[in-house]
Amino acid sequence: MEKLCAILILFSLLIAYTCATSKEAKDAEKWFQKYLSLRKEKVAKLHFYIQDALGGPNATIWEVARSEITSDSPTSFGQVRVLDDMITAEPDRNSEELGRAQGLITSADLRQTGLAMNMNFVFTSGPYNGSTLCILGSNPIDSTNRELPVVGGSGVFRMARGFSISNTYSYDPIENYGVLEYTLYVFYV
Repeated sequence: MEKLCAILILFSLLIAYTCATSKEAKDAEKWFQKYLSLRKEKVAKLHFYIQDALGGPNATIWEVARSEITSDSPTSFGQVRVLDDMITAEPDRNSEELGRAQGLITSADLRQTGLAMNMNFVFTSGPYNGSTLCILGSNPIDSTNRELPVVGGSGVFRMARGFSISNTYSYDPIENYGVLEYTLYVFYV
């Protein structure tokens, strides 16, 4: 009787496992096995601009939290903002839209103006349509040639790694509007 119960339990577990395995999981496993057999990486250099509307009725960056000391801090320490900026091919805000830059930025430095960033580049057109890249790290915004690591991606950019270089291309204090230039160097499979 114990053997029959054990067999029934194992059989039930096998059926549950088979049912729980989704098509996406099977596709991911198939992709991973193909990657293991190929082990060839691709390289891409991407260059684009971020349209940063910091205020006004069409703002793309919004404060969602602040600490007790944010108002008195020269670096806005503790301010947390979310963003959904347009990615364009050229610095002009009316140039071809490539996607959106979405994420979380936090003023996280007590001594200098700097951001802790978690930003996803979501591509909605061109050869990378439907794919994403993620950067994460410390961004000293008063510096030039700011480097942040590329820590992952999806779609075409599965298992991406690399780095980004960003600069402030322009800033209009009257409109409270900035344009950021990004160049990403990415390895992916």
